Amino acid sequence: MIERPRRLRQTSALRSLVAETRLHPRDLVLPVFVAEGLGEPRPIDSMPGVQQHTLASVVDVARRCVAAGVGGIMLFGVPESKDATGSGGIDPEGILNLALRAVRDAVGDDLVVMADTCLDEFTDHGHCGVLDEQGRVDNDATDELYAELAVAQARAGAHVVAPSGMMDGQVAVIREALDAEGLTDTVILAYSAKYASAFFGPFREAVQSSLQGDRRTYQQDPANIVESLREIDLDIAEGADMVMVKPAMSYLDVVAAAAERSSVPVAAYQVSGEYSMIHAAAANGWIDLRATALESLTSIRRAGAQVVLTYFALDVADWLA
Repeated sequence: MIERPRRLRQTSALRSLVAETRLHPRDLVLPVFVAEGLGEPRPIDSMPGVQQHTLASVVDVARRCVAAGVGGIMLFGVPESKDATGSGGIDPEGILNLALRAVRDAVGDDLVVMADTCLDEFTDHGHCGVLDEQGRVDNDATDELYAELAVAQARAGAHVVAPSGMMDGQVAVIREALDAEGLTDTVILAYSAKYASAFFGPFREAVQSSLQGDRRTYQQDPANIVESLREIDLDIAEGADMVMVKPAMSYLDVVAAAAERSSVPVAAYQVSGEYSMIHAAAANGWIDLRATALESLTSIRRAGAQVVLTYFALDVADWLA
């Protein structure tokens, strides 16, 4: 007898019935940028369809996420002024904390509100931490600022704080600080395997990065996976409630390995460059935007990510409705 697996592919309804991986808006988190001093949303040229938002418009986006059934929103702040220590991120009246408060007040617990817990948007040198006298990122001094940053974000309303700077020990320091302030319910989503990737390019425009040089001394080397799995193990041991792999599409092997070994949910971030490449190819008529976006996100879920951060989140909700 000839095996005929094609029988299960005959119709759309049959393919859907036996699909091993499903994509749903509740699996997705929409990254959103909110900028200080804007009178109206400002388009980001390198990311078609993505904008820097005002406090009013970011609330509208959050409400759209709730209505569409999207799982969460991740907020990034873009301040008007920066300094060497990124103090604007910790300031309760800083743009990111104001946005967190406004969004949480608007949506309550109907949407998971996440905060990027990093200093790079707020430092005048563009690095993810404070610098020592030799101009190197000071790991332990940065951890102490991350603790203050996470506490400020949790007080502002973040359900989830997401340390993304790849400092050693950052999760333990943040967990201790949150618990000491009675913020024991605040979730930590650790960027455990964040690679020094060329795919972050458009994001630098989105947050108006001041970075000179690169972040290769603290972000992961794209050549390595064992090192990343060690980072994941360490973050879980320190108290991470979820772990992240970033970028996603070029690191599906890392996503799969993380999902196989992790005792906590695994997230993956389809980053700005991945999003913009799909848009650019579609704009040239080389690929179908919707089909490619859905296929790429399905592949991330198939690799094992339970949560996917993507700028396509609201589009996907519309396409799958």
